[in-house]
Amino acid sequence: MEGNLELALSEEARPGAARKLSGKETALLVATVCSSPPAGRKRWTLELLAGELVQLTEHDGLSRETVRRRLAEDDLKPWLRKMWCIPQVDGTYVARMEDLLDLYTEAADPKRPVVCFDESPTQLIGEVREPLPAAPGQPERYDCEYRRNGTANLFVFLDAHRSWRHVKVTDHRTAHDFADCMRELADVHYPDADRIRVVMDNLSTHTAGALYETFPAPEAHRVLQRLEFHYTPKHASWLNMVEIEIGVLRGQCLDRRIGTREGLVSEIKAWERQRNSSGARVKWKFTTQRRGTRWLALIPTPPRSHNHCAGALALLWHFSSEEAQALMAVRTS
Repeated sequence: MEGNLELALSEEARPGAARKLSGKETALLVATVCSSPPAGRKRWTLELLAGELVQLTEHDGLSRETVRRRLAEDDLKPWLRKMWCIPQVDGTYVARMEDLLDLYTEAADPKRPVVCFDESPTQLIGEVREPLPAAPGQPERYDCEYRRNGTANLFVFLDAHRSWRHVKVTDHRTAHDFADCMRELADVHYPDADRIRVVMDNLSTHTAGALYETFPAPEAHRVLQRLEFHYTPKHASWLNMVEIEIGVLRGQCLDRRIGTREGLVSEIKAWERQRNSSGARVKWKFTTQRRGTRWLALIPTPPRSHNHCAGALALLWHFSSEEAQALMAVRTS
């Protein structure tokens, strides 16, 4: 072994060429990637970026690989685009959010269960040729050609406080289908509950009116007497626990080709039984205690007159979150 400790801790000059792009030139590349592409082009490509850098710097030429390595260092991928919704974070948004968070943190009460509800479409994809099973040294093989056999809808129920979920497969997701689900929830799945708190999004069919459109008025009234609807804020379906469970369902059961409705029902039922018996639950960690004050900081400046506000929105505008919750609890008691 040659040298001493000081030599070992110091770094000698490394062999090879120096970096093609300097720090300022790399910053220029990053700024270019984050800007709009040239007219007539959908997005930046490595070739376009290399050509643009040649025009903006003194380099005679740059390779695609040089550009790719610099982009990879900053995790920039100009070929990717994502769609997202920008929510309007106002008093109504915060009121609905904290209403759901309070439901999730309550202790389990069989008489007042909290059930998260949503629907999700799925395709029925059949095989044109029978796949070849796996063998030692050979993975399962399937043909790239497939057959579309239509679609089905999945209504998914999830108990927020115990290991229970249920998936109902239907052909459609109309207001009548929603009404049938609500009656089954009350009469079949929770017949002994006094009040079922149902968490769902703002889909146009998710209304009490759907039950009156489907059943005679006395029947609709009977079912609704045992239901209490709690809606997520607009563009905030992530606050519905069942969204996580739908992701688990797709990853564990539906991430393959299932060609018939009967096969879909059978496979989902098997998954549902195993999942319920395993004791699996969604571990929700986002609470009113952990959400901090950044949500309330996004609420717009309150108007000068209280007359411009009403209900929960007014309380959240003029008081702290905790004070608003206490006042709403007194008002509804």
